[in-house]
Amino acid sequence: MKLASAFLRTIKPSHRSLKSHHNPYLSLEEFTISNEVLSIVDTVNPMELALEPLVPFLSPEIVTSVVREQSNPLLGFRFFIWAMQRRRLRSWALDNLLFEMLGRENGFDLYWEAVGEMKKNGVPIAPNVFTLLISAYARVGLAEKAVESFGKMKDFDCEPDVFTYNRILLLSFRKEVLLLALAVYNQMLKANCQPNRVTFSIMIDGMCKNGRTQDALRLFDEMTERGINPNRFTYTIIVSGLCQAKRADDAFRLFVKMKETGCSPDVVAYNALLNGFCKLGRMDEAVALLKSFKEDGFELNLNGYSCLIDGLFKSGRYEEANKWYRKMLEDKVKLDVVVYTVMIRGLSEAGKVNDAMQLLTEMTQRGLVPDTYCYNALIKGFCDIGLLDNARSLQLEISKLDGFPNACTYTILICGMCRKGLVGEAEQIFNEMEKLGCFPSVITFNSLIDGLCKAGDLEKARLLLYKMEIGRNPSLFLRLSQGSNRVLSSSSLQDMVQRLCESGRILKAYRILMQLADSGNVPDIFTYNILIHGFCKAGNINGALKLFEELHLKGLSPDAITYGTLITGLLRVGREDDAFRIFDQMTEHGCTPSPQVYNSLMTWSCRRKKPALAFSLWLKYLSSLCGREDKAIKPIKEHFEKGEVEKAVRGLLEMDFKLNDFRLAPYTILLIGLCQAGRVEEAIKIFDILEGCKVIVTPPSCVKLIHGLCIDGDLDRAVDIFLYTLEKGFKLAPRIINYLLKCLLHSKGKRIEAFDLITRMKSQGYDLDAYLNQTNRSLLNGHFDTLEMEKVSPG
Repeated sequence: MKLASAFLRTIKPSHRSLKSHHNPYLSLEEFTISNEVLSIVDTVNPMELALEPLVPFLSPEIVTSVVREQSNPLLGFRFFIWAMQRRRLRSWALDNLLFEMLGRENGFDLYWEAVGEMKKNGVPIAPNVFTLLISAYARVGLAEKAVESFGKMKDFDCEPDVFTYNRILLLSFRKEVLLLALAVYNQMLKANCQPNRVTFSIMIDGMCKNGRTQDALRLFDEMTERGINPNRFTYTIIVSGLCQAKRADDAFRLFVKMKETGCSPDVVAYNALLNGFCKLGRMDEAVALLKSFKEDGFELNLNGYSCLIDGLFKSGRYEEANKWYRKMLEDKVKLDVVVYTVMIRGLSEAGKVNDAMQLLTEMTQRGLVPDTYCYNALIKGFCDIGLLDNARSLQLEISKLDGFPNACTYTILICGMCRKGLVGEAEQIFNEMEKLGCFPSVITFNSLIDGLCKAGDLEKARLLLYKMEIGRNPSLFLRLSQGSNRVLSSSSLQDMVQRLCESGRILKAYRILMQLADSGNVPDIFTYNILIHGFCKAGNINGALKLFEELHLKGLSPDAITYGTLITGLLRVGREDDAFRIFDQMTEHGCTPSPQVYNSLMTWSCRRKKPALAFSLWLKYLSSLCGREDKAIKPIKEHFEKGEVEKAVRGLLEMDFKLNDFRLAPYTILLIGLCQAGRVEEAIKIFDILEGCKVIVTPPSCVKLIHGLCIDGDLDRAVDIFLYTLEKGFKLAPRIINYLLKCLLHSKGKRIEAFDLITRMKSQGYDLDAYLNQTNRSLLNGHFDTLEMEKVSPG
C-alpha cells in the first residue's frame, strides 16, 4: 500500500472528512479515499476526468460506500455509471444498493437523467449499466420498461454483452413471449456475442417449458460443441424437460450420463426422473428406480411421495396409493396442500368423492387452506359421476374465496354439462364466467365448441371459434391480418418479430406479442379437430374442408386426428378420390397415418369390392413401422396378388406374432371384404387360420360368413359358423339368424338341423319369441306338428 500512502499525503482534509462517519467496513486509508471521491463528485462538473487519477486506489467497497454516502442520487448514479466501466469495481453489494436506490421516488427517472448526462459528456457507458437497469425494472414488474431499456442501448452507443442478453432472454421466457426470446438469441449470435453456460441454461429451460424438447436438445448439443460443459443445473433442466415430453427412457439415459460425467444429481433431478416414470404409469419401474436412488443416498421427500401417490392413483392402484400415504403419516412427514390435492384428486377420479370430502375436512383441521386445485379436483369428481348439482353447489359455496372460481373450475363444469347433453346450461356458465371477469382458456372454448358440435349446433360452434380468435382486442387481430406483411401464421409472426428486433424496434415486438397474449385465445389444433369432426358428422363435408384450409392459413399443422377425421368424413359421403388425395397429402407432409386411418380406407375399399387394395394398404402401413423389413413383406404381397390368400395370411400372422404386434382389425376387414366381393371360400380360409391360431373371430365376421355361405348354398359350413358363435357366447342379430333358419327350412334334408339350432339357441339364452320372425315361426310350428304325428303313428 506504499503507492496509496504516497498519494494520501497529497490529499488535503475536506469538509467531508469532518462530517462523515467512519464506515466500519473500510480501512482508514479507504475511508480517506472515499471522502476525497465524495468531494470531487460534489464539487467538480464534469466529475469523470477528475476521478481518473483515483482509479488505481478504488475498490468495490469504496465505490459502494461513495454511492451510499452521496446525498444527491443523481450524482450517485453518475458516479456509479462511471465506475461500471471497470469490471473489477463491480460487486453484488453495489448491485443491491443500486436496486434499492432505483426503487425510491423518481429513482428510474434520475438514473436515465444521469445516463443522458454521461452521454453528453462523452463518457462511455458500459453494458452493465443497462443490465442492472433491466433487472431493476423486471424486479418491480415493469417488463415493458425493461425491454424498452434494452432497445435504447444503441442510442447510447452501448452494445449488449452476454449478461445483458441473458437478462432479456430470461425476462422474455418469464413473460412467455417465446418468439421474442428466439429473435433476441438470433440477434445475439449475429452480433458475435458468444453465449455462455447461463445463456444455454436459460434457452434450454425456456424451450422445455414451451414443449419444444427437441429444440432444447439441439441447444444442449450446440452447447457441448462450443466446448461448454453442462453443469448440474443444465442436466436437471433437460432431464425434467424430457420427462415432461413423455420421454422417460431418454431422460434416464441422460441421468446416467450426468452421473458418469461427475455431475452429482440433486433432489430436483431425482424427483424429476421419478415423476417422469410415474406420469407414464410405469409404476413398477418407478419403484425400482426409487430403490436405486436410495443406494445413492437419496431420501424420498414430500415431492417424491406426491409423484408416487399421483402415479399410483392414475394407474388404478388405489390400495398402494393409500399405503404410501399412510407411510408418510407413519414417517411423520409434514403434509402440504399439494399432497392433499393429489390424494383428493385420486380419490375423486376413482369415484370415491365421499372419501375425498373427508380428506378435505382432515386437511382444514390440520390448519391447511385448500386452494383452487383442491376444490377443482372435488368438483370434477362430482361431475365425473354425474352429480352436477353437487358440483354446482360446491362451486357456489366457495365462490367467495379469493381467486376462486377460476377458468379451470368453469371448464370442468362446462365439460360435465356437455357430457350430459346440457349444452344450454353449459352456455349459461360460459357467459357467467365472462361477466365475472374470468376469461375462458383455450380448453374452455374447446369444451363448449365440442358440446355444441355434438348437439348439432354447428353455426354456434363456428361463431365461438371466431370469438375465440378475435378475443378482447379485435382491432389488433384485424390490423395484423391486413396489408402486404400480414400475419396469418406463427411462422409469419416469428418473421415479423425477427425483423422488428433486427431494426431495433424490440419494444414494438414485445408490445404486439403481449397484446396477442392478452387479446384472447388462439385456437389450437384441438379446436379445429373438434369442429371438423362436428361438420363431418353432420354431413357438411364442404364446411369441414373449409376449416381444413383455414387452419393451414393460421399456421397450424394438421395432426393424425385431423387427417383421419377428414378422410372418414369424405368416405362417408362417397368422395373416395378426395379421401385418398388427403391421405397422400398426409404422408407427403410427414404426418404418419394412424392404424385407424388405414382401417377406414381398407373398410371403404372392401365395401367397393376391392379387397386387394385394402390388403396393399395394410402392407404399406406395416412397411412404415420399425422392425418390419421389406424383404419379409414382399413375399406376402406376392402371395396375395397370385390369389394365394392362405399363404399371404399365414405369412402376415407369422410376422405379427414374431414381433408381438398382432392386431385383429386388418384381418377382420379383409375377411369381411372378401365376403363382400363374393370370395367366400377365401374368407373361410382366413377364418380357419385365425381359429387355428386361437384368435377369436369377431361376430361381424361370422355374420358375413354365414350370409355368404348361405348364398353359395354351403349350409353345413354356415351352420358350423353359427355353432362357433354359440360356443363363444356371441348373440347375433335376428336378421341373420332368421335368414339361416329360412335357408335350412327350405332346403331338403336340412330341417332337422334347423330344429337342432333352435334347441341350442334356447339353451344359450336366446329369446325365441323375440328373435324368430312370423314366417319362420309358422314353418317351425308346422314341422313340430309333423314330428309329433310321426312319433305316435304305428310302426
